[in-house]
Amino acid sequence: MASKPPKGDPVQDAPKVAGPKHTAAGLTAVGHSLRMAHQQMGVKRTALTLLSVNQKNGFDCPGCAWPEPEHRHTAEFCENGAKAVAEEATLRRVTPEFFAEHPVADLAGRSGYWLGQQGRLTHPVHLPEGGDRYEPVTWERAFDIIAEEINALGSPDEAVFYTSGRTSNEAAFLYQLFARELGTNNLPDCSNMCHESSGSALSETIGVGKGSVLLEDLHKADLIIVAGQNPGTNHPRMLSALEKAKGNGARIISVNPLPEAGLERFKNPQTPKGLTTGAALTDLFLRIRLGGDQALFRILNKLILDTPDAVDEDFVREHTHGYEDFAEAARAADWDATLTATGLTREDIETCLRMVLASRRVIVCWAMGLTQHKHSVPMIREIVNFLLLRGNIGRPGAGVCPVRGHSNVQGDRTMGIFERPAGAFLDALEKEFGFTPPREHGYDVVRAIRALRDGDAKVFFAMGGNFVSASPDTEVTEAAMRRARLTVHVSTKLNRSHAVTGARALILPTLGRTERDLQGSGEQFVTVEDSMGMVHASRGRLEPASAQLLSEPAIVCRLARGVLGAGSRVPWEEFEKDYATIRDRIARVIPGFEDFNARVADPSGFALPHAPRDERRFPTATGKANFTAAPVEYPELPKGRLLLQTLRSHDQYNTTIYGLDDRYRGIRNGRRVVLVNPEDARELRLADGSYVDLVGEWKDGVERRAPGFRVVHYPTARGCAAAYYPETNVLVPLDATADTSNTPASKSVVVRLEQSGTD
Repeated sequence: MASKPPKGDPVQDAPKVAGPKHTAAGLTAVGHSLRMAHQQMGVKRTALTLLSVNQKNGFDCPGCAWPEPEHRHTAEFCENGAKAVAEEATLRRVTPEFFAEHPVADLAGRSGYWLGQQGRLTHPVHLPEGGDRYEPVTWERAFDIIAEEINALGSPDEAVFYTSGRTSNEAAFLYQLFARELGTNNLPDCSNMCHESSGSALSETIGVGKGSVLLEDLHKADLIIVAGQNPGTNHPRMLSALEKAKGNGARIISVNPLPEAGLERFKNPQTPKGLTTGAALTDLFLRIRLGGDQALFRILNKLILDTPDAVDEDFVREHTHGYEDFAEAARAADWDATLTATGLTREDIETCLRMVLASRRVIVCWAMGLTQHKHSVPMIREIVNFLLLRGNIGRPGAGVCPVRGHSNVQGDRTMGIFERPAGAFLDALEKEFGFTPPREHGYDVVRAIRALRDGDAKVFFAMGGNFVSASPDTEVTEAAMRRARLTVHVSTKLNRSHAVTGARALILPTLGRTERDLQGSGEQFVTVEDSMGMVHASRGRLEPASAQLLSEPAIVCRLARGVLGAGSRVPWEEFEKDYATIRDRIARVIPGFEDFNARVADPSGFALPHAPRDERRFPTATGKANFTAAPVEYPELPKGRLLLQTLRSHDQYNTTIYGLDDRYRGIRNGRRVVLVNPEDARELRLADGSYVDLVGEWKDGVERRAPGFRVVHYPTARGCAAAYYPETNVLVPLDATADTSNTPASKSVVVRLEQSGTD
């Protein structure tokens, strides 16, 4: 029997599928970027906007956090950056009349793609208790409503303040300052769902929870290992850096369950050669089984230890701690267990080893393919072991490179958006502002959802983002949000979270990165920190989408004045009028930002200090870089089941859906697909083009089901499958998280595939 697509949206439920591509970017990407930009912005606005993206006197792309080169191209943006800008600078508008025509129940039945395509929000709106649709509200009344609900709480810890990674440094600093003056550390953010595992592992091993490389280090490397990352879709401008590294003699190893077009061949649209032949990037592709990366790096470490003169003994002796325990564990690595965990051949691994031993300067890059497993933290610690063995931290052209996703997600953490703040940071806040910040740790994302579910939190305030669609266990998350007294979202556009509300709800429309920000002292700019610790300014050029919009710093300042009242010790009105005054306070509170206003006036920005990179100094508990010796783990897979990873399509950035194509994977006009190895599909009797329900299996015994996915035979690793989020977030249990970091384990979900519907 041949299964058929379920009834529903004919576009999203019946995708067209061809074979995967083997080349990324080129003229096709240019054409796609311009076409989408013209559809959203028109010709004149497209030119005005795209030529300002990532320029020294322009605005920072609202997409990924990849750093800018010193010498910037006129078109210093990628295809997905152009899509992000087009979505923000669109001429489409969501007015109060739209909300009058569309009750919340109607919005809840729409796809995330449809919601995002409606355009920019123009007015603050309020869903009253018992109401069925949002109504226009004044800004003054909106802040009064928030103050009523927060001041009625039994404790400040009954409020949750979430932050998206696109929030500027200035807004993030004010936001955490307000929450802590209120009396809570409930500051979950999108880092909790992506690179928290990286921060946990790096803080323990090298003493700084950030990457140790700058952009120029990639250009100097002998070997770059890209593990659990798809730069072609998620960080396309990284491909230019890899191309330059290759031109300088570097070799590249890709470690991924799926082949990715961008890592095979890159056609750089900024060069004549790129538009014709392009550059082959990957020298060795290791098609690893999901979750097998720790085992791979453990066996490499064993082989390095067994190779005469391969270990940098001077570095190990002078700069590290815990070597003997680590070495004992590494030497015990077993080949049979390694091959089972990784799905690789011994020849694959020995080829990799030869490339490692031939390279003096090695960088390992990774993203969420490594950070969203139960054992992600020891997995990343094993990568640090691998680099420490040969002295590859604190050396030019070498180091750890966790590639952050959202534009300022790293900067938000630097500014204090963290539920577990360091005592020194709180001491500095107290000294500067004269109030005593709370010391008890707050809620991260998973704990915030539990608190809302259990009635321990009653107000949820989101500074940007799409919390409901980004979070795991969709049904549990949505039910938790609906238990809140008040949900508030500071947003530029509609998303799913606006349709999943508390008893009362507010949507507060804000300026985008592309727009001019005029305050009492004149035109303002904000700052951001990229994935490599560089801080620079961002200045919008467009007129705001509506005269009713407020900037994020202005929203926080007015929120604080409304909730805290005249008793606040913080000069909120001064901060709203002049962002330079915010930066002066940041300079006195956060190390590395001294003389902030003067230094950020440099169009190239400035680098934050990084002791392991700059001095080979490791501010850990031992005062040295720490080797670790955790047991090797990998997901176990019952017979007849597959290990599912959630991922993005090419027409997507995080939860924002730009379109319904995944061009590099050969999928058009649809998102409900599951990529399955053809041999696995034959064993499971799943024909290419058949339709299945994805059924999650976890130890709690609860059945989690995502219905109606088209099977696509695809060259992924054996035993592994892949499907897009947020559609498959329903399958990720709230309590299935990484040890230590508590990050949702979205890359190792055990599923069975059940055929859905028959002819």
